Amino acid sequence: MQTLIEAREIQKVVANLGHQIATEYRDQPLTVLGVLTGSIVFLADLIRTIDLPLRVGLIQASSYRGATTRPLELRINDSLVPDIRDRSVLLVDDIFDTGNTLASLIDIIRHNSPRSIRSAVLLWKTGKATVTIQPDYHCFQIPDRFVVGYGLDYNDDYRHLPYIAALEPRDL
Repeated sequence: MQTLIEAREIQKVVANLGHQIATEYRDQPLTVLGVLTGSIVFLADLIRTIDLPLRVGLIQASSYRGATTRPLELRINDSLVPDIRDRSVLLVDDIFDTGNTLASLIDIIRHNSPRSIRSAVLLWKTGKATVTIQPDYHCFQIPDRFVVGYGLDYNDDYRHLPYIAALEPRDL
């Protein structure tokens, strides 16, 4: 395993993003919607840096299950989404690679009549997108490697790491 982004760098960039979001969403009813399960660490740290009244909700999306390193069929559970009608929604996810998850989630959220929808991701894999949309905010761009830590997992392990690491082929 190779460390790509140290914990202190993550904390600094997430705090800066939170301050930027607080400035841009001032005077708007904001709901921050985290994508389970990978975004939980990022979501928790981010909302503590957004100095605004806000609501928090969750949506579940999964295309990686078990020990797989390639996406499978996307499964979405939106039963935990709160009422977002006429609210600004910030969709928070751990990683943007192909963009299929983000595009699908935005389509589902639109059906709930939000005032606006924007997205924030911790990591953006360069050169992987297969969709035309892009995240509105991102913390780090990374190469096309399988990464873990800070909420991201491999076979439900490594989420607890306070940093981002790339697994080596022998680790998979």
